[in-house]
Amino acid sequence: MINKAVISTENAPAAIGTYSQAVKVNNTVYLSGQIPLDPETMALVDDNIKAEIKQVFKNLTAVCEASGGTLQDIVKLNIFLTDLGNFASVNEIMAQHFDEPYPARAAIGVKELPKGVGVEMDGIMVI
Repeated sequence: MINKAVISTENAPAAIGTYSQAVKVNNTVYLSGQIPLDPETMALVDDNIKAEIKQVFKNLTAVCEASGGTLQDIVKLNIFLTDLGNFASVNEIMAQHFDEPYPARAAIGVKELPKGVGVEMDGIMVI
C-alpha cells in the first residue's frame, strides 16, 4: 500500500507555483527545488553566490526536518548552477552540512534559474 503525504513548513519558502515543498511516499521524500529565498520575507538573498548557497541549504534543511529527517538522509542531490565556476563554493559549503557517506550528486550548468538566482537544489531523501 502506498502512503503519500505532502510536506509543508513555514521554515522554508512557500511554494510559489503549482508544486509542494516535498512529497513523501512511504519512506522516500522527494524535495522540490529550493532557491535562495528567505522564508520569512520571501526576498532573495543576493549578497553573493556563497550566501545564496548557504540559504539554499538552510531551506533544504527545513524541508528535510519537516519530513522527519535531516540533510544527512538525502541520497540524491541535484545542484543547478548558472555558472559552473561556482562549483568550488558549493563543495566548500556542502562539506559543512554533510558527513560521509555523501549523497549521490549531480551538478548541472543551466542558462538561467527562477528569479535570476545563481543556484537551485533539489533531492531525494530516504528516512
